[in-house]
Amino acid sequence: MSAHIVCRAALALGLAVPQTVLAQHDMHAQHQGHAEAASDEDGEGHDMHSPDAPSPAHGEPAMDHGHGTMDHGAMDHEAMDHEAMDHGTMDHGSMDHGAMNHGTAGSDALTVSPGPTMETPPPPEAGSGPPLAADAIWGADAMRDSREAIRRNNGSFPLLWIQGDRLETQVREGRDGYLWDLQGYYGTPTDRLWLKSEGEGTYGAKVEDAEIQALYSKAIKPFWDLQAGVRQDLVGPERTYAVLGIQGLAPYQFELDAALFLSQRGDLTARIEGELDQRITQYLTLQPRVEVELSAQDIPELGIGSGLSTIEAGLRLRYQIAREFAPYLGVEQSWAVGRSADYRRADGEDTSVTNYVVGVRFWF
Repeated sequence: MSAHIVCRAALALGLAVPQTVLAQHDMHAQHQGHAEAASDEDGEGHDMHSPDAPSPAHGEPAMDHGHGTMDHGAMDHEAMDHEAMDHGTMDHGSMDHGAMNHGTAGSDALTVSPGPTMETPPPPEAGSGPPLAADAIWGADAMRDSREAIRRNNGSFPLLWIQGDRLETQVREGRDGYLWDLQGYYGTPTDRLWLKSEGEGTYGAKVEDAEIQALYSKAIKPFWDLQAGVRQDLVGPERTYAVLGIQGLAPYQFELDAALFLSQRGDLTARIEGELDQRITQYLTLQPRVEVELSAQDIPELGIGSGLSTIEAGLRLRYQIAREFAPYLGVEQSWAVGRSADYRRADGEDTSVTNYVVGVRFWF
């Protein structure tokens, strides 16, 4: 009886071994087919072995196809339900579809067709109207004259602009003083009549310096005007000057005003002013300012020496209550140098003066 049982077990074992070998051979054949189908794919994260490469034997390290460690030896491809797989959970973001060749194995890559075109063309009346809509209301003849006027003027209509750049009280050692610096123009962006006036004095005394300039201004390039005209001194020795200057906005937003003055007596002087608005907040602005005066010769009656005559450097902090109105406070230092300093000493005046200023800047 026991011998009969042993014989039956041996027979079953002999039949099972060939079936297992055949099953493994069939799995390797399936893997070989999968590798051939994926041989044309070059996707990132799909590092498939080539068809010529041997399949990993059972017990060797599992293959890593970018989807984690997959043990194909333990997979039952016949038991897998591909239709039941949830492709929505696959991480397609890590797949480089641009590098993948979606053609089938052994064939050329598929050509992507362009996107769909408009199936319905625009209606015929879409392009039937006039090219300029106003012509349909007023007529082409009437609008032709208006467009010609706009083209001829090119926006060059005249404007009036006036600015009080500095209108201030100066607190200094001794007697306090005052100063004004006004300018404005009337004209177009390219041609203007420009008026300027500057002056200063001491409270309780006569005005020390005062002048007015009338200039024709011509735009020579963006942000730059060439100016020519006359200047008249209103106090002191009578002087009338011919003026040639340039005014504009230098790189880095520096406002520059430079001019040459030739008097009726042949005296040649020059003045250069520069300032820069440094915006701290939307309403608070810090403005450094420098002014330099020069002379080609000594002018004793005016207290001016040849060469570099005077230097003024100041710093003003203003608060913009409105765009057109901004009070400020600051400090300014002035020096007389060279022969001009000698003239001041001879008159008993200081060659260096510090002014603490409070003023307002406005425009309209």
